[in-house]
Amino acid sequence: MKVLLLKDPKEGGLGPDPYVQEFASLGLQATLIPILSFEFISLQDLSKKLSHPEVYGGLIFTSPRAVDAVMLCLGEKAISEEWNNNSLKERWNEKSIYVVGKSTANLGKKIKEIGLATQGEDTGNAEKLAEYICNSVPLESITVYQTSQHPCFQKALNDYFSEQGIPESITFFSPSGVKFCLHTIKKLAGEYIDKIKFAAIGPTTADAMATEGLTVSCTAEKPTSQDLAASIRRVL
Repeated sequence: MKVLLLKDPKEGGLGPDPYVQEFASLGLQATLIPILSFEFISLQDLSKKLSHPEVYGGLIFTSPRAVDAVMLCLGEKAISEEWNNNSLKERWNEKSIYVVGKSTANLGKKIKEIGLATQGEDTGNAEKLAEYICNSVPLESITVYQTSQHPCFQKALNDYFSEQGIPESITFFSPSGVKFCLHTIKKLAGEYIDKIKFAAIGPTTADAMATEGLTVSCTAEKPTSQDLAASIRRVL
């Protein structure tokens, strides 16, 4: 059975992607097609905020890209010296540092390179993380990247449908992914669209799919390769 996963391959490209590996262990042939590309923004503002931990009660990384944004800021000489030599890193580590989901926390080398100790990776989504953070605290958010459609997505999707036909299941990994490619999928699948089992990596993505009129066959209990593969295997 063929499964289409609309996500980037594992970062670094070395070794098998954990999603492909997990699906293969269940007898499913998974193919990855990246939908999104990312552009970092507001990094100067982020650097200023990182320089003043006394203003904040903690730090929340909402995605792996947010970790990348902090690393880019720390690559600048001024804040890098302050971070490593003037106890800025230690002052942040005195506070609570949260991550949403294991995909963010699993950037082990990067998190270690930044030097922060994180918690909350088992929550899986923003709603559960909010419950994990027991006390209601004022939050200040900063958008550090924006998404657009991956330049190779259209060709990759066309090639997939031409060469492999209609997949038994398609998984969306973000509301942005639904926004950028659902029209193309409907066009390629045609009258067979109702035969596809659509899956979501989490409840926010599932809500976006339902809003667009898709029937969501399953949603991963947690955003991991094991949970997603098990959910899809049950509905196929």
